[in-house]
Amino acid sequence: MAQKLSLNLPSADDLFSSQEEREDAQREKVVDLPISEIDDFPDHPYPVEMDEEMQNTVESVKAYGVHTPALVRPKEDGRYEMVSGHRRKMASTLAGLDTMPCIVRQMSHDEATIIMVDSNLQREKIPPSSKAKAYKMKLEAMKRQGQRTDLTSTPLEQKLDRKYSVEIVGEKSGDSREQVRRYIRLTELIPEILKMVDTGKIAMRPAVELSYLPAEQQKSLLDTMEAEDCTPSHAQSIKLRQFSQEGRLDENVVLSIMQEEKPNQKEQFKIPREKISRFFAPGTPTQKIEDTIIKALELWKQRERNRDTR
Repeated sequence: MAQKLSLNLPSADDLFSSQEEREDAQREKVVDLPISEIDDFPDHPYPVEMDEEMQNTVESVKAYGVHTPALVRPKEDGRYEMVSGHRRKMASTLAGLDTMPCIVRQMSHDEATIIMVDSNLQREKIPPSSKAKAYKMKLEAMKRQGQRTDLTSTPLEQKLDRKYSVEIVGEKSGDSREQVRRYIRLTELIPEILKMVDTGKIAMRPAVELSYLPAEQQKSLLDTMEAEDCTPSHAQSIKLRQFSQEGRLDENVVLSIMQEEKPNQKEQFKIPREKISRFFAPGTPTQKIEDTIIKALELWKQRERNRDTR
């Protein structure tokens, strides 16, 4: 049986184009693309808001155009997907432009995800919810590219260039490995509680503890927070998580924990130091002053008690 002869023949394009033309075709160019043909990145984690900064950007685009080209990748349907430049796209649209300068780059979805996340991490104001979603998207993209990203068992994480994958995720913004873990935990919060983290009503540390509660228990907690007009402290959040893990967290327990007095809610009595400084030698430690006052009050109370029994 005759074997087929396989010939690596050049394509028609290679036959009828020069080396310079072929090299030029491989180079990335800045081209003006119709804005209507550019789709936003799927599940883009960074909100594009109509704030004062955006208004300034719109005015700049109207006056000078878009200076920095956006980065897009071609889609199979002939359209383009925005990788970096969502704010410039909105500004261009609001400025009345039909096209914007873009660099078209061939890349996979995972490669685009990593670039999209990194290109936005240097922004000054990023809501915790956006950073949480972005970190998770990047970590998952790295995992699909074959990098071990086990978040629950640190010793098993594969080291890349002597760095853990979660360190690589956060290094663009300067966040530590543990901080990246905390941000990713926020993605387990229900939207209503996550929004409270964005607005500063709930701090990061208690929010991370609350992220371990199942969604139904988070909803129960949300109802209690709204009814009692309060938010959990870090200590209360730890207690809520412990009761949940023990299978003992219900509506009554949630209410009981949330009604506990927080340390910063306890009434404190303060005496101006200048009023008592004459009773103590200069440089006397505050704790010693406090102990001496308590002891003096106990002696006074004992004397009053003895006087009443005479």
